[in-house]
Amino acid sequence: MSVRRVPFFDRTRGDAAVEGELVAAFQRVLRSGQFILGTEVEALERACAELLGARHAVGVSSGTDALTVALLALGVGPGDEVVCPAYTFFATAGAVARLGARPVFADVEPRSLTLDPAAVARALTPRTRAVVPVHLFGRCADLAGLAAAAGPIPLVEDVAQAMGAEVGSGGAKAGTVGAVGCFSFFPSKNLGGFGDGGLVVTSDDALAERVRVLRAHGARPKHHHAVVGGNFRLDALQAALLRVKLPGLGVAIARRAAHAARYGVLFREAGLAGGGPGALDRLDRLDRIELPEAAPGATFNQYVVRVRGEGARDGLRAFLGERGVGTEVYYPVPLHRQACFADQDRAAEGSCPHAEAAARETLALPIFPELEPEELARVVEQAAAFFAGRG
Repeated sequence: MSVRRVPFFDRTRGDAAVEGELVAAFQRVLRSGQFILGTEVEALERACAELLGARHAVGVSSGTDALTVALLALGVGPGDEVVCPAYTFFATAGAVARLGARPVFADVEPRSLTLDPAAVARALTPRTRAVVPVHLFGRCADLAGLAAAAGPIPLVEDVAQAMGAEVGSGGAKAGTVGAVGCFSFFPSKNLGGFGDGGLVVTSDDALAERVRVLRAHGARPKHHHAVVGGNFRLDALQAALLRVKLPGLGVAIARRAAHAARYGVLFREAGLAGGGPGALDRLDRLDRIELPEAAPGATFNQYVVRVRGEGARDGLRAFLGERGVGTEVYYPVPLHRQACFADQDRAAEGSCPHAEAAARETLALPIFPELEPEELARVVEQAAAFFAGRG
């Protein structure tokens, strides 16, 4: 009997719906002969700035490069320190280290898993030049609390996983509250491209100009270099294809949110999370799934649950994989425990306990926009079967 597989992520379903427009965009760029920056990139930049409510959007080569060039534009360099969360994708700290600066790891809040303002306050030193909050899994960090903790130190928002998310109840978009916002167009993101790409967003005219100069080797005008930049340019083809996908961003985010809400209903009905028939109410009980909080404005780029109990997360993942349900672990090793940062003050186990607990317990389930209702139901059905087998 064939197994009904549930992919963790499937880009082809969404792309198929706009295939004709994508092909037309490709042909337009092909016939133009202009493949680096140019009118396609400028048009995407204008559209993104308007969508986000920012004065400037600058297309760059990747989300990682967006962080790198933004920090570079802020003057971060050797001897400086940048505070970032211990629990996130490596690029957040990697961009800091590439500039010769030192990433200083602060713990995350236990429920939201975003940067803890109190931990940031403890991590600041006279050498701190920036704080990088990550809007993890599509949920916005506590920017008000972080701004209060950081004071005059600029916030560099890492919005790689949260394009389109809203900050609090005021309607401001993620990436527009701090000094600068850094976005990724990696294929799995809310607005996913067809390769690497990124965006730097700011309403600071001078900062935007520095980013534009730095992304093209620091040249202004061409062949005249007052500063050393890099090759951080966005390809015209990526911009053209992203312009096709951009109008559907709101619908895609709404579908992700609907899937998240449905997961909540199904897990509670199955008795695997608090609030439903037969629910397990004790937080310390083994074999319990803790659902992500339904934060207003979140985009659910990932749907990440926590599986309580020694080895239960890995056991559940193996069980689901055997039954054709795709999952991922984001992230199995917190940044302060990575080998390349072993010389850091906070590299010792136990220095960021919430990040370490998250690395042991979190599991990402399928959440992409085109997921079918029966696929959602199968994920929960198989999770229930795993816990039933454990007694």
